[in-house]
Order: sequence, then structure tokens, then C-alpha cells
Amino acid sequence: MSETPRSFATAQVQAGYRPGTAENTAVPPIYQSNAFEFSSLSEARDRFALRRDGNIYSRAANPTVLVFEERVAALEGGIAAAGVASGQAAVALSLLALAKQGEHIVAANQLYGGTIDLLQDTFADWGIEVTFVDQDDPDAWRAALRPETRALFAESVTNPIAQVLDVRTVARIAHDAGVPLVIDNTVATPYLQRSKDFGADIVVHSATKFLGGHGTALGGAVVDLGTFDFTADPARWPQLTEPYRRVPGGSLVDRFGATGSPYIALVKTKYVHDLGPSLSAFNAFQLLQGLETLDLRMQRHSATALSAARFLDAHPAVAHVHHPGLESSAWHTLARTYLPRGAASVFSFDLHSTGDPDADFALVERFIGRLEVVRLVANIGDARSLVAHPASMTHSHLTPRQLADAGIGPTTIRLSLGLEDPADILADLDAALVWTRAARATVGTLGA
Repeated sequence: MSETPRSFATAQVQAGYRPGTAENTAVPPIYQSNAFEFSSLSEARDRFALRRDGNIYSRAANPTVLVFEERVAALEGGIAAAGVASGQAAVALSLLALAKQGEHIVAANQLYGGTIDLLQDTFADWGIEVTFVDQDDPDAWRAALRPETRALFAESVTNPIAQVLDVRTVARIAHDAGVPLVIDNTVATPYLQRSKDFGADIVVHSATKFLGGHGTALGGAVVDLGTFDFTADPARWPQLTEPYRRVPGGSLVDRFGATGSPYIALVKTKYVHDLGPSLSAFNAFQLLQGLETLDLRMQRHSATALSAARFLDAHPAVAHVHHPGLESSAWHTLARTYLPRGAASVFSFDLHSTGDPDADFALVERFIGRLEVVRLVANIGDARSLVAHPASMTHSHLTPRQLADAGIGPTTIRLSLGLEDPADILADLDAALVWTRAARATVGTLGA
């Protein structure tokens, strides 16, 4: 079709492209567009009023991000998902959509340090109180419940100790209280655990980690598993069951209850829209590439980690290994139930302590400094093998009591084992440990 001749300035902006033209790409394309053209003002009005599905602006919805959302939801067995800018954003938005000022959340002690920062500092600033409990203690979960409690929150496999949650038990406690169980499934991924199968209601991911798997793209996801009935006690969930003030015409349950997820609609149309933690189209594209090999990668990650855990467990320089695949682990039985395809590759071990904090830090620093294959990086779930010192890095803001509650000591070292040759990883760990054991015998030289 010929185009009406245009001036140079108009042609350089518009020539050669017609919005809405479909191409038969075999791979989801990157829709790198801030906004989307409407066919008419009536269509625009209907989309803004949530009466018609469709793209408006990439802050809240983008076609590439939509493919990512649908794929993660499918892997988790969910009904809908929201892609966001990071795992931290996923945790924050998933809970903000459930609890507001004056309400309450019960969370596990054994959470990633950044999540604890969010819950105990920022949520407190917003008037949302959080009670932390030992995730292995059902009575502690029950005792922490209040009439204003709106969610229970925990990680399926903790970072960094690889503690396995008894999801069924905690889900039962949540449902008896009439609230959803929100699970951070980042470390396990839906390949190693589908939390829905054990009673969870909402799942969050840092897609930055294993879902992407390559360490090049930040992203997160909130997934509604479709198992929690917000209409059973509508007065407790007015944000979903009462008229949606910003878009007149009914509640989110009225609009999306039969065909979608009112909860995810709230996450997207209020919290992503207002706060702006959007997942970019380019990052969604990269994360989709990673998802295509998730099962293959997790098999390799898991097998390598178990081999390394067994090696470390037998090494004289190692005091303790925290890996649920070991028969000696307190969570081995739970791992057999909740991680039938194998435990994740994120786990920790402790060097023998010197009894002196400065000497312990020096010992850990020397050990990490001797590693060549395993790299010192503040990340997990990468194709590369990574090491971190939680007490001085990811969990450094925690109090001594909180560190103890999380099982983290001064010589705790976190590993996230990657896709390199397992023999090279073990040889690297062994070389550093052999030196560490020799250095440990001369405590006074460690600080030099």
C-alpha cells in the first residue's frame, strides 16, 4: 500500500510502520514501546475504565511482559501473574495488596536480609506491623495471629541456610485464620517445588535468580495461584470486594472474579501503576530466554550442590553444612516431601570458629580470597558459581539475635553453585579449605 507523501521530518518518525501489524515471529518479540496506539477514543476510554483488555502504557502492561507473566503463572499452576522490576518489588507489592496501615503480617525469621529490612523498617514506616516467628514452630505461627492479620509469609527454601518450610502446616494455619499464605519460591523455583500443590495461595519470585539464570536481567513476579477465596469474608478485603474508587463501575471481584484475578488486577492497576516498579520489555525478553531451560539448569544446579554438600560435610576444615539433601539435615525429611526433584543449589556451611570475631572474619576473607572458580558476588541463581558472607553482606543489617534466629554465624559462608564442571568447583573449594585449615592452626596470623 502506498503512503501519502510526507515531509522529511514526519517520514523519519512514522514511515514504514503501521501499529497493529502482526508478524509471525517464532520467539516472543521485544515490544520496546512506552505506549500503544488506540484505534479510537472509545477504545481508549474502555481500556482506561477496565472494560476492555488491551495495552495502554508499559508501566502497567506490555506485550512482552505479558508473555513472561503467563509463562510463570503456567509453571506455578496459577491463574494470573504480575511481572515487576525485581524480586524485592514482588515481595513488597504482593503484601501491600493484602495489608494496609493498621494491619498485620506474620513472617518467618528465616528470610533473606533485604526482605527483613523491607518488613521491619519500611512496612513499619507505613503502619503495617510484622511479627517474625520461627518457621519450624507451628505454635509460634498460631500465637502471632491477630484479628487484623492479613497474610502469612515465608520462603519455601530459605536463603542462605536452605531451611525447608513445612508448607502444608503453615498453609493450614493461614487458612484456619482466614488469610492467604504467600510463599517466596525464588530458591526452589516451580521446577523443584510447586507451592500450590501444598496449599500456598500466592507465590513471589525474584526472577533475577534461577528463572532468568544468567545474571544479566533484574525482574520479579507475583503469581495468584487461584486458591484463596477473597469473597468468603468480603469485609476483610474491601480493596477487592468493595467498589474500586479510581475506576467506577463495581469492585475488582465484580470485574475480574469470573475470568481472571482480582488480586493481580489490584497489584497491576494500583501498586505497579502508582509506584512504578515496572518490568521492562527487554528484561522480560531476557528472562523468557532463561525460562526455556529452567528444568535442565535446575537438574544440574541441584546435582552439583548435593555433591558439594557431601564433600564439604566430610572435610575437616568445615564445622557444619546446611543442606537439606544431607541425611543429617534437620530438614531432610521435609525435603523429601517438598523437594522431590532435588534441593536447590543455594546452601551454606560454617568454618570452625576461632572464638574471636575479627579472626573469624579474617579466616572467611582468606578462604574467599583463595577461590578462583567460585566468585564473590552478591547474587544467587546465576550460571556462575557464587560465594557470599551473609553476616557482612546480605544480612549485615540484622541484629545478633536475628542472625542467630536465622542460623547465621560469623563463619557462615553461602554458596550458589552454577553450571561449571562439578569437578572444577570441588577442586576450587578443596584448595581454599586446605589452606584455611592450615591457617586456622595459627589464629594470630589471620589478621595480618
